[in-house]
Amino acid sequence: MNQNKNILKKLYTYEYDTNVDFKTMLTEARNPNTDNIDKVSTLEIVRMMNKEDQLVPNAVAVELPKIALAIDRIANRMQKGGRMIYIGAGTSGRLGVLDAAECPPTFNTTPDQVIALIAGGEKAIYHAIEGAEDQMNVCSLELEKIGLSEHDSVVGIAASGRTPYVLDGLFAAKRVGALTVSIACNHPSPMEQLSEISIFPIVGPEVITGSTRLKAGTAQKLVLNMISAGVMIRLGKTYGNLMADMQATNHKLKERAVNLVSIACKLSEDEAEKILELSAGDVKTAILCHLLNIRPAQAEILLKESNGVINSAIEKYKKVE
Repeated sequence: MNQNKNILKKLYTYEYDTNVDFKTMLTEARNPNTDNIDKVSTLEIVRMMNKEDQLVPNAVAVELPKIALAIDRIANRMQKGGRMIYIGAGTSGRLGVLDAAECPPTFNTTPDQVIALIAGGEKAIYHAIEGAEDQMNVCSLELEKIGLSEHDSVVGIAASGRTPYVLDGLFAAKRVGALTVSIACNHPSPMEQLSEISIFPIVGPEVITGSTRLKAGTAQKLVLNMISAGVMIRLGKTYGNLMADMQATNHKLKERAVNLVSIACKLSEDEAEKILELSAGDVKTAILCHLLNIRPAQAEILLKESNGVINSAIEKYKKVE
């Protein structure tokens, strides 16, 4: 434990160590491909940006084995009641907030299953609070308030890999035995020392020097897309590639629900809509009702016994039959 505390102390010292050359960080380096970006045509500006953006998917591809490992480890903990908690500051924090906010409508998760903490709190989602990321012992207190435990998974997001707010949160997670995952765009980085799984897509210098909302932000978004979608797939939130556990909370989503049932069951939209009405608008229940020719109440029981996984429910029903 003392060794971990010493590591954290060194990491915080690193953040402010005058002997560390800030310019040596790849995310802060000047990009030779865009050094004259202010002198070219607008079309050439966007061509430069597009060319640099094409480097991002390849950088993420290198990290796929670790992303897959993170998905399996997080899903395993969530199956046992654990939560996925994103922590970050600035653009990184906002990307975590965005990903967490999309999980309830897309995958029918409860608001406390996927959580995002951002340095500076809710106000920082809309306004830059530049000093918030440098505050120590803040994220750990926030994690303590939400009852962080060994069953949870904490995903630290920071392009630099050394943000104090995130380091503090990862250290707190490590201390209680939670899974620690980091997403950074520098390597090596202090965050790696506190993470069981370290994901670092190296996208290179930004189009505008140090503007990590660009390539680094895009890389982080791609990784978060994979993690949240992959975890939800492992948790049975889809049927094939259909968003079977979505919440139909507005007109567009109600139309989507009808379309999903229509595709899954090979029905007309009118037929799909009728089954959905009988199933109280629940897509999974509607699909099971048609595929197994059973009543909604029986479909609901099957889903509950199968942890909400449609294919498992079908197999369970066939075994009984």
